[in-house]
Amino acid sequence: MATSVPTSPAPLLLLARISGLLVSALVISWALLFKSSFRPQSTSQEDLIYAVLHPLLMVIGLILISGEAILVHKWLPGSRGFKKSVHLCLQGLALACGIFGIWTKFHGNDGIAANFFSLHSWMGLICISLFGAQWLMGFMSFWHRGEMRAVRITVLPWHIFLGLCTYGLAVATAETGLLEKITFLQTKKDGSKHTPESMVVNSLGLGLALLSGVVILAAVSPNSQSFRN
Repeated sequence: MATSVPTSPAPLLLLARISGLLVSALVISWALLFKSSFRPQSTSQEDLIYAVLHPLLMVIGLILISGEAILVHKWLPGSRGFKKSVHLCLQGLALACGIFGIWTKFHGNDGIAANFFSLHSWMGLICISLFGAQWLMGFMSFWHRGEMRAVRITVLPWHIFLGLCTYGLAVATAETGLLEKITFLQTKKDGSKHTPESMVVNSLGLGLALLSGVVILAAVSPNSQSFRN
């Protein structure tokens, strides 16, 4: 005999919000309190601003806003069409933040070639490309009135799978960026390996790992579970 046991997503959603607030506080604190370390040899205030904007836009856009968009269907009341419209708008905002965030990194005298050398930069460009393709696929598949319902049903599992993979890739890209930064800080001449900034960066990395795990778990968790006696 099968019985359905409802499971509320509320605990996971609460943990996701707490993790998101923690990540927000850490990335903002890092950008504001240690901004001079982003471009220590820069003579241009404009370059410094762009350097600080890069981690802010990438984390807030591709991880925090995108994570909230993933969870929209779990908590937002209203019709399916309304939920899909909110999901699409949030992901569009996340994509815009990501594109502008990459532009800030390539902006200035250094150019693209000087920044396109690390695993972090390669993963970042792949991630934003997948994110854009995923958003366009979702728009065309779920909002184009000419599409057949059968096609949308077929595409939906792939849309979810690729969306979660892209979100995981965004978090992994952020982690490689943090590792790149902390390695640079710890290998500077006369640089200490135990600094307040390194503690903030490491804490941010742990917060991102926690947030991504909670968001993905909440996204794939069903609202009810069936058990057979």
